[in-house]
Amino acid sequence: MALPQLRPAQVADWVREQLTLNPQTPPVVLDVREPWEVALASVQAEVEAWGARFVHAPLRSVPAQWAHWPGDAPMACLCHHGVRSQQAAHFLAAQGLERVVNIAGGIDAWSRDVNPSIPAY
Repeated sequence: MALPQLRPAQVADWVREQLTLNPQTPPVVLDVREPWEVALASVQAEVEAWGARFVHAPLRSVPAQWAHWPGDAPMACLCHHGVRSQQAAHFLAAQGLERVVNIAGGIDAWSRDVNPSIPAY
């Protein structure tokens, strides 16, 4: 199953679109990187400033945690380059979440294309 892909430069518009469609259910940016990666380079402040929720859950913890997240919220998955986030997005879609997208290029592309103050690693 092919999942929608967003480039990091499209995420802010995606958040605005989702908030327009359903202002009561803010979209979620799910960061599936390891804790040390998020500590090094985070988008939490940015996505929360746009009105989205930021959830951090390393990829290995997603199967155990996903049921505790807002099930009807649109979700954009993020990792370093887009591979782990794609795995998370496929898992969530297989669980029945309908509005799941992958952030292609991950935080690496985000630091290049959206916010150069985010460290590349």
